[in-house]
Amino acid sequence: MAPKLVYRFEEGGENMRSILGGKGAGLAEMTRIGLPVPPGFTISTQACIEYYKQGKKLPPGLWEEVEEHVKGLEKATGKEFGGKTNPLLVSVRSGAVISMPGMMDTILNLGLNEDSVQGLYAQTNDMRFALDCHRRFMQMFGDVVLEVDHDVFEEILVKQREAEKVKFDYEISVEGLKKVIAGYREAVKEKAGIEFPDDPMEQLKMAVEAVFRSWNNERAIVYRKINKIADDLGTAVNVQMMVFGNMGFDSGTGVMFTRNPSTGENVLYGEYLVNAQGEDVVAGIRTPKPIAQMPEDLPNTFEELKRVAAVLEDHYKEMQDMEFTVEHGKLYMLQTRTGKRTAAASLEIARQMVKEGRIDKREAVKRVKPDEVGRMLHRGVDPNAKLEVAGEGLPASPGAAIGTVVFNYKKAEEMGSAGQKVILVRPETKPEDMPGLIYAQGVLTSRGGMTCHAAVVARGMGKPAIVGCDDLHLDIENGKATIGKAEIKEGDVISIDGSTGNVYIGPVPLVEPSVSGAFQEILEWADEIKRLGVKANADTPQDAKKARELGATGIGLCRTEHMFMAADRLPVVQEMIMATSVEERKAALDKLLPMQESDFYEILKAMKGYTVTIRLLDPPLHEFLPSTEELAVKLAEMRYQKASASEIARVENTLRMARELHEANPMMGLRGCRLGILWPEIYEMQARAIFQATARLFKDGFTDVKPEVMIPLVGEANELELNREMVVRIAQEIREESGMDFPIVVGTMIELPRACLTADEIAKHAEFFSFGTNDLTQMTFGYSRDDAEAKFLHMYLEQKILKENPFQVVDRKGVGKLMDMAVKLGRATRPDLVIGICGEHGGDPESVEFCHIVGLDYVSCSPFRVPVARLAAAHAVLKNG
Repeated sequence: MAPKLVYRFEEGGENMRSILGGKGAGLAEMTRIGLPVPPGFTISTQACIEYYKQGKKLPPGLWEEVEEHVKGLEKATGKEFGGKTNPLLVSVRSGAVISMPGMMDTILNLGLNEDSVQGLYAQTNDMRFALDCHRRFMQMFGDVVLEVDHDVFEEILVKQREAEKVKFDYEISVEGLKKVIAGYREAVKEKAGIEFPDDPMEQLKMAVEAVFRSWNNERAIVYRKINKIADDLGTAVNVQMMVFGNMGFDSGTGVMFTRNPSTGENVLYGEYLVNAQGEDVVAGIRTPKPIAQMPEDLPNTFEELKRVAAVLEDHYKEMQDMEFTVEHGKLYMLQTRTGKRTAAASLEIARQMVKEGRIDKREAVKRVKPDEVGRMLHRGVDPNAKLEVAGEGLPASPGAAIGTVVFNYKKAEEMGSAGQKVILVRPETKPEDMPGLIYAQGVLTSRGGMTCHAAVVARGMGKPAIVGCDDLHLDIENGKATIGKAEIKEGDVISIDGSTGNVYIGPVPLVEPSVSGAFQEILEWADEIKRLGVKANADTPQDAKKARELGATGIGLCRTEHMFMAADRLPVVQEMIMATSVEERKAALDKLLPMQESDFYEILKAMKGYTVTIRLLDPPLHEFLPSTEELAVKLAEMRYQKASASEIARVENTLRMARELHEANPMMGLRGCRLGILWPEIYEMQARAIFQATARLFKDGFTDVKPEVMIPLVGEANELELNREMVVRIAQEIREESGMDFPIVVGTMIELPRACLTADEIAKHAEFFSFGTNDLTQMTFGYSRDDAEAKFLHMYLEQKILKENPFQVVDRKGVGKLMDMAVKLGRATRPDLVIGICGEHGGDPESVEFCHIVGLDYVSCSPFRVPVARLAAAHAVLKNG
């Protein structure tokens, strides 16, 4: 017996989401609990999967099932599909398992033709309404199914409006609509090469296939890639009896959230339009009214809508995003799903629901995605700055952005991918604008409401957005626009504030975000759950202070080489490198010593009470010198300009040393602990600076400072033993000199495959391990990160050779196995060995989960990723125990 591929709404429920998709499961669940849902059926996700397995052909038996369900729908409604007297019309909508708003296709009013238009007229006694439905259907079907460009139909419509001298589509006359429909038929024949199909079952079959095809359209593929949604889930297709919001002023349509999706406030939030169909709201074609005004137009319906919202939130115990239509005063629910929201709203809603007793703290933490808390850390416009607002729109997604104006998504994608900051400026955005939205800093539109495409997508991506900006008038063809009284051209810089809706000409001063309220409370709950410690990578006292504010419990990586790059220090570092004897080198290092000591004093003081892991100098020395090419050019210029002999000799010496230090593969050459062995005086100076700073802090009363010295790039236990002996010797000398009994802790960075393989031997000389996963990934894959990401990694990801970029997410199969091995070997030698990670992976949620699984003690990441890591560490416990 063939598997069942089609289900009536009455047959399903939320527990069948993987089969019915999110929309279908929601419709079935609302039907099950007795809410007003137009009848219909769902073609399962399995049918879509089979469609692709069959080479884009409908699977055997599917269409017979669909035909039976159409007959059942006719019987349930008393209507005839495409009938002449009492026609049944349907909507055909996609519905993925995981919500992908706007990414796939929808068709309304399916079943209309010349005969059923007359039947619709007979039902309603309104020929204009019947023809407008037909026009809408032909436009959507022509665009989605027959792939005739939307603008072709729009142009015909605009010409008719101009001919009748009217502003809106709903003002076009009956005769005008007949002309539009005739024009659409001609356009389809010319562009698609076929007659527009009039048979309702043929229309339905073509529409179902089009929805299946839309699973793999460009914007859906891009959306899945960004949101890490599997490509093999498929989409369901929902076929549902049409109800009409455009049947007069006692009808309407809208989108509503049970709570404010921007702030999380417990109020109904959404928009509606009277005498309109659904796409008028979400497409931003007409500017809708806020839901708070609905009692003025449809008071009874609003009360019913409030009741339904309460029922759904009580049922799901989660904020809901609903679509509804009102036909002659009767409310129909067309969708419910967990509502997408800003990071701030996500935190606030989770906190409120705990206080309301709907969920517990663990469920609240589970509901907040780690990356969402990262989005809370958006910059804003400096409130103290005196600025002139050029224009104002709806504040659709919070945060502030500065960028160059671009008017089309292709240019936004091109410039953004090249590292330029751009603001995408459009009349409204459509799903095909997705590639540009990804690369834009923010988006500004002249049309649309708070639930339009631009608003929903920007909120989901954590990007600033302003929509419905009436002050913005675009002339895209000529590459210019006006905002209020100001004119801007493509290439000009503007600033937008998605929290207020204000637009500014030119760059404005921005301020860093702060955290409090729900943000702090949810993170405190996460801290109660998590096992992993969370530290920060910080090289300055300012970074250390910020990390502490954001909840870091220590510094997991302080990179001393960054301190050498300061303008007042680089000449001294170069003097040290250019030294021709140990004595000369030590003389230069003596100048650096007080500078380093001062750095360490301030960082240790800022993190008092917590450990600060200081990595000794790691990069090759040539990085502190100008390039050989640069020096050769400078030398040639000096000789040409007849510079003094002493000056020429100085540059010649620098060039000579740069050439001596040049290596074919510097990342695997003289760097890290090898440098400490060949030029021990460098590490000796750094060790002395660390412990002199520590002793001074002890004398100043800060006896809870906890420095740790990390030796980089160890691949052989003897390398660590030599460097450790030197560090301990100097520390003990300073203990004796100062009389201060500070702790001496020495460990190593595990960043070479051989270090993982011999971790049991290395652990004899280390109190701690810290995985440097950036280098460990390079060494394990044999990839140069910069070259790989520039040349071929993107192709590897597109062709699914690799599932994830291994420099962003820990490669569990390779790098992860080495890490696991190192943990087990190291602790076999030293059971109390403290192990962490300090590469960029320390702030990636998936990598944090892996660190929890293999038994690390802490993760360390950049300061602004600390909240992300704290929440991810809690999620790791909730998922894995």
